[in-house]
Amino acid sequence: MVGIIQPMKTPKNDLPNDVELLKKLLLEQEALLGEKDSQLAQWQSKYESILEQWRLAQQKQFGKSSEVSPGQGELFDENLTDLEEDTTELETETISYTRVKPIRKPLPKDLPRERVVLDLPESEKVCSCCHGALHCIGEDSSEKLNFIPAQLKVIETVRPKYACRTCEKTGTHNAIKQMPVPPNIIPKSIATPSLLSQVITGKFQYSLPLYRQETLFKQYGIELSRKTMSDWMAKCSVALQPLYDRLHQILLEQLVLQADETTLNVIKEARSNCYMWVYCSGKDRPDKQNPIPNIVLYDFQQTRKAQCAIDFLQGFDGYLNVDGYQAYESTNATLAGCWAHARRKFVEAEKAMPKGKAGKAQMAISYIKKLYAIESLSTQEGTVEDAFRIRTEKAPEILAAYKAWLEKSAQQVPPKSLLGKAIQYNLHQWKSSPFILKMAELTSTTTEPNAPSNPSS
Repeated sequence: MVGIIQPMKTPKNDLPNDVELLKKLLLEQEALLGEKDSQLAQWQSKYESILEQWRLAQQKQFGKSSEVSPGQGELFDENLTDLEEDTTELETETISYTRVKPIRKPLPKDLPRERVVLDLPESEKVCSCCHGALHCIGEDSSEKLNFIPAQLKVIETVRPKYACRTCEKTGTHNAIKQMPVPPNIIPKSIATPSLLSQVITGKFQYSLPLYRQETLFKQYGIELSRKTMSDWMAKCSVALQPLYDRLHQILLEQLVLQADETTLNVIKEARSNCYMWVYCSGKDRPDKQNPIPNIVLYDFQQTRKAQCAIDFLQGFDGYLNVDGYQAYESTNATLAGCWAHARRKFVEAEKAMPKGKAGKAQMAISYIKKLYAIESLSTQEGTVEDAFRIRTEKAPEILAAYKAWLEKSAQQVPPKSLLGKAIQYNLHQWKSSPFILKMAELTSTTTEPNAPSNPSS
């Protein structure tokens, strides 16, 4: 650890009378004080960095994980200059509003319906006053949603055997005929395709580990071990490999792809931390107007090397929507920056700052929020061309103002702080960020991978 340099102290009686020596001593003292101030500034910077990391860790542990800002859907409603200063005096304003009562959405019409009529018995369809017969003047109805639990059933496949009695009597060759065994994904297994799809969907789509599914099957009286289900997963991956390869081929034919990677803890591997790479096309929800197919493919790798992306993309030279990881620069694709990753840097910086001191981080978030609002507005258009027109009309002005603000703030903020790192990240990514104005198929964000459930299950 480097200590703080203490200035050399000279007793008053020992000071020389020579003017040149006094100047020399004064210059030495000035140099020592300058070095001391430099060390104090370094220690102050380290202290602020540690304090930021502590606040961010506190927020991740106990705060909200959502990055959605209030008024996310609002477009041009706030004054950006109000966020420029860190300390702003706020005025109290009384706002009156009308609360809209929520309306319950009707249940889907295509669901099976069971009509239950609660009618009066015939003995009570008499007027209590004059004892005349009552007639129906209407009815009240209400709907409730009923859940039918999953059911298990055994499918017993019987294949009768047939032989010739005449051949049996004569002793000639008697060929036995019967239907062949129906094809199955896992031969000689008790698992049907519906059971396999249930286990796979539960584990990878709904993060339900195999040991929990084992407990669920026990409630139905079925002893199905996690080891058996794990073997099923491995065999299904082999059986579905041709489908994966075909989707991979279709994926690489698209003009725009999204890619990302995340760590994955794997038991009994040479490296405890492996990586799950994900490559996507289309959107994160069905869209009939989108010509690009929605495909999401995962690629498990033990490392995060650039060769992993190079091998998967196989020379893909279209647009690749990614974050700032340098491995993607080794591919043949044209990189398009992801605004979700750029925004997250400022969100983390905002969380690590003291209350009332996050003005610049909020300023950056407000710029990116406007781009998100434009993207949301463009998706409401009827065609891809109309959506692209909205984006090209409204986004350039915001992008220009945002870049000017980044360049100005880079000169004012310490580069090693979280805010400084966020600004430098955005500036470094700027060459790939405005690509949303190049073509309609490009979006503002990548599809981030959700790691499958714990492999140990």
